[in-house]
Amino acid sequence: MTTSPPSGSDAFERLHPRVQRWIWQQEWPELRPAQEAAVAPVLAGDTDVLIAAATASGKTEAAFLPICSRLVEEPAAAAGFTAIYVSPLKALINDQYGRLDDLCAGLDIPVARWHGDVGAHAKSKLIERPRGILLITPESLEALFVLRGWKMRDLMAALRYVVIDELHSFIGTERGAQLQSLMHRLDLASRRRVPRIGLSATLGDMRSAADFLRPGRGDLVTSIVSTADAQELRLQLRGYIETAPRIDPRAKPAHDAMGVDVRPDDVASGDRLAIADHLFATLRGSHNLVFANSRGSVEDYTDLLSRRCDEVGVPNEFVPHHGNLSKDIREDTETRLKDRTRPVTAVCTSTLEMGIDIGSVSSVAQIGAPPSVAALRQRLGRSGRRGGPAVLRLYISESEPTGTKHPADEIRAQLVQAIATIELLLQRWYEPPHARALHLSTVVQQLLSLIAQHGGISPQDAYRVLCVQGPFRQVDAPTFATLLRDLGAGDLIRQESDGLLLHGGIGERLVNHYTFYAAFDAPTEYRITTEGRTLGSLPLDHSLPEGSLLIFAGRRWRIHSIDTHAKVIEVTRSSGGRPPRFAGTGPEIHDRIRTEMRRIYEDTAIPIYLDATAQRLLAEGRAAYHRLGLGTNPLVSYGNDMLLFPFRGDTIMTTAALAMHTRGIGVARQGVALLLCDTSPQAAAQLLTELAECEPPEAVDLARLVPEKRIDKYDNVIGDDLLAYAYAARNLDVPATWEAIASLAEQTVDVLPVETESPTTTTASSRRHRVGSLPYAVVDVETTSTDARKARIVEIAVLRLHPDGSEDRSYSTIVDSGIGPGPTHIHGLTAGDLAGAPHFAQIAGNVASLLDGAVIVAHNARYDTGVLSAEFARAGAAPDDMLALCTLALSRRFGRSAGCGSLADCVRAEGIHLRRAHTAEGDAHACAELLRVYTARAMKEGWQWLDEIGAVGRLGHSRWAPWPITGLTRRRLPASDIASPADSAVTIRAHPGGFSA
Repeated sequence: MTTSPPSGSDAFERLHPRVQRWIWQQEWPELRPAQEAAVAPVLAGDTDVLIAAATASGKTEAAFLPICSRLVEEPAAAAGFTAIYVSPLKALINDQYGRLDDLCAGLDIPVARWHGDVGAHAKSKLIERPRGILLITPESLEALFVLRGWKMRDLMAALRYVVIDELHSFIGTERGAQLQSLMHRLDLASRRRVPRIGLSATLGDMRSAADFLRPGRGDLVTSIVSTADAQELRLQLRGYIETAPRIDPRAKPAHDAMGVDVRPDDVASGDRLAIADHLFATLRGSHNLVFANSRGSVEDYTDLLSRRCDEVGVPNEFVPHHGNLSKDIREDTETRLKDRTRPVTAVCTSTLEMGIDIGSVSSVAQIGAPPSVAALRQRLGRSGRRGGPAVLRLYISESEPTGTKHPADEIRAQLVQAIATIELLLQRWYEPPHARALHLSTVVQQLLSLIAQHGGISPQDAYRVLCVQGPFRQVDAPTFATLLRDLGAGDLIRQESDGLLLHGGIGERLVNHYTFYAAFDAPTEYRITTEGRTLGSLPLDHSLPEGSLLIFAGRRWRIHSIDTHAKVIEVTRSSGGRPPRFAGTGPEIHDRIRTEMRRIYEDTAIPIYLDATAQRLLAEGRAAYHRLGLGTNPLVSYGNDMLLFPFRGDTIMTTAALAMHTRGIGVARQGVALLLCDTSPQAAAQLLTELAECEPPEAVDLARLVPEKRIDKYDNVIGDDLLAYAYAARNLDVPATWEAIASLAEQTVDVLPVETESPTTTTASSRRHRVGSLPYAVVDVETTSTDARKARIVEIAVLRLHPDGSEDRSYSTIVDSGIGPGPTHIHGLTAGDLAGAPHFAQIAGNVASLLDGAVIVAHNARYDTGVLSAEFARAGAAPDDMLALCTLALSRRFGRSAGCGSLADCVRAEGIHLRRAHTAEGDAHACAELLRVYTARAMKEGWQWLDEIGAVGRLGHSRWAPWPITGLTRRRLPASDIASPADSAVTIRAHPGGFSA
């Protein structure tokens, strides 16, 4: 048998003859560029290697051909795994297991899998005789450290390599921080610096990726970037106009009750039907992937497409794939994609972005703007393998033209964002990793894991392992000490007399639960079953009663029963249904995409890949951009509000919004614009100028303005101060924002903003009112959300004051929101507190009677009045307007606070006693005290009119409320009846080793 090298390759000659024989058996004509370049550094075994190459370019073999050569050439002298392959997906492990087992079968190198679907018996055999290559997920590796910590040195005694597949999926995430810590702990367990090999198809910044692979030593990582896999790209972006369905979906039950036959297409919007028609006509008869940007859209389009198959009497070729479907359904879709005898199209989320081997597909479709350039590149890599062209179709819907169109919609931002993403893809630019996050939640998990592994650990050793030598190097000693105290207060850890850290009661329960091994928090989900078969799971964060219709797994179902104890939903087949709602947030848009959007608006070239509708939409967007004057002036008047178009990334937009909020301006995100509430053109321009000229604030001070900073798994046990630091590090960029603000301020110096029609044109002039001429209604609400449109009130207090500021009467109560208490850690109310409390509709008359004829006062008046208006509207009526005064805005002009402007800061600066923070009654009384102080100063300075000191809106019509006044109320327990967290706190003491914790 010959083992002559493919194409005379020098790299091939360096591989072991038995590995050469395997390559020859595969009939490869040559090694691919990434494989050629990886042989020497991987064989050396003394350096980390980062391999970035296109999908299906042989990255797995680039790592394992030299790894296997060295393992055969130099067999391990001791027992233990010789190489560990870490994958983000169990399915990818199963796929790679077959490939590696084929390679290693003739080399006498065992290959084993370890994840949640592998049986306990197989795992026990591996522990008894660890050898060869272990394929594992981060969560299963975590479980090894926790459950078999005493055994880790034996298991890793022979470890030579650690391979991380799909590296890009880990970077910047809590799961990635966990993986970095686990890799460092593998080094400690094996007592050597084990070479790491990172594999990825998409990397925007090789230097940052190298730093992720080896924190603090990224400059020593050998990077291999293959650009030899360029391929022809066939591309089309199709535009659509959103049109209303023939029948409003909300009216379908009424039609059903009248016996009117309503077809599913009758309640689908016109653009979705047109997209489904084009997908059906174009994709039938071949293998394809259709990426929808949400699980609900996956279900919706799978249903639309499969019904078209039924209508024309052909076999269904369209199947769903997303993370909430059962393993059996997902694997069936993957198997069908591999099978070339029957055509199939998978409608999917990002679950099929990863390197699961499904073979090459004929084309890739993307519905909606891609979440990122990197994601689009990864998805595109599924098409056009083996030398054929890659085919990509994008489907973008824009709203129908109307006379009251929002300026942010007029510029066709979704379409232009999609074009910007494509243009950056063609330039080979991808989003760089986000490396600023502190990952405190994962520090908590890793500390608890270390305690489990070693049976206890000293604060000094934990800090050294995690933060000095480990990946959490942005966490300094004081921050770590504060974190330990927070964990002690939460009973996650306790400290022995000799300083040793052990699990506290709650910490022990957390570590002993199977969910501990994941760094991310999974929502509570219900299992969906039919006739004993599991279809998948569904998070129930909304009402879903028995008898409801839904679309799931590409089929239509009726809910037969719901077992709340077992968390099981039993369904039966049905002819109707709607896609379920899945929780989730949109992707963060990078600054480079938004600046590319501006370039496209100001350009005149028409990309050749746009269809006729997309070309027309682009022309409309460019015309609106120039008509609004956005090329020279970022401000657009919108009724009483002002729209600011920075065309900058989401991080800068968030930072700018918080900075403006410190000046008493209510700010809301509206697409690519920031809405400055009740702000004149001159005030907006002056605001930008003042911000540009002042000293930039500390990011942590801005972060403290964000009411809900608990995002990651263990954030609920981290104190507010640390959460503010963590939020600032991950979500804010003050230097870049101040550069952007300075640029925006320059554009507004001599230019007045363009006026646009307000969505609510005021026909009557607003009457002016003198300060002290009207009564005040001081309002405070505790709610379920920071979004005024979605928030529901869980507690309200209204304090009616006479025009001179003296107290008239008051009302307060807990309110049953109907959706739970929301952020209990902020307002302290639980589901038990809400049980039996009145609903808002039952006490709406009480509240309305106190507001009638008064100036509404609140510390964040825009939010509080927005929540109140929404609640009144749900109850059946709402005031036509409200005259409101914001004490936060007043504090900027008449207050003494130099802090962030929170209610606590303001009352502290004025020497006012805050009775009970984050209770509606306590905060309302504090707000009333501030009102008295600020209005007295305003009048002393000569201000006479309410609008001069910041009042906005106008008095609503009297007697607008139809509800009666009731005696319903439910008060909080007295403060003495509520246990303080400090009562059970564990003190983490200073220890003689020089580390204060």
